[in-house]
Amino acid sequence: MPRAAQTYSNHRRFLPLYHFVVTPILLANVGVEGVRLFNNQSPSQLWSLIVAVTLLLLAMAARLMALSVQNRTIRLEERLRLASILPESQRARIGELRTSQLIGLRFASDEEAPLLAQRCLDGELGGSGAVKKEVRNWRPDHMRV
Repeated sequence: MPRAAQTYSNHRRFLPLYHFVVTPILLANVGVEGVRLFNNQSPSQLWSLIVAVTLLLLAMAARLMALSVQNRTIRLEERLRLASILPESQRARIGELRTSQLIGLRFASDEEAPLLAQRCLDGELGGSGAVKKEVRNWRPDHMRV
């Protein structure tokens, strides 16, 4: 089944297991343990609440670690891609692009990436959202975490 064309409005990705199963269950568990502690103030019940909060924080930390690795990979990929498509005059400034700008540039076609990169370097486009909104010829990325 072919995928729908990716655009700024539909490029966000939800991981059903994380967003709709794990996180809601862990949030509900914190609530349940909080109510139990309120009704039965004991050291063991306090410990149960601490464990519930810790499990929720663990799930959030795991997600953040995956996103951090993904962002580092995107930064590397985009620096390599820009080194091959930017004019010689711009290549020396690739290192000045922030990770958030590189994340936005990954969606730009090879034809429009040089202009968008220059706009980033000139301070016209701040983060990934600003860059993504300017992309006209969207390069889809269906492998995001």
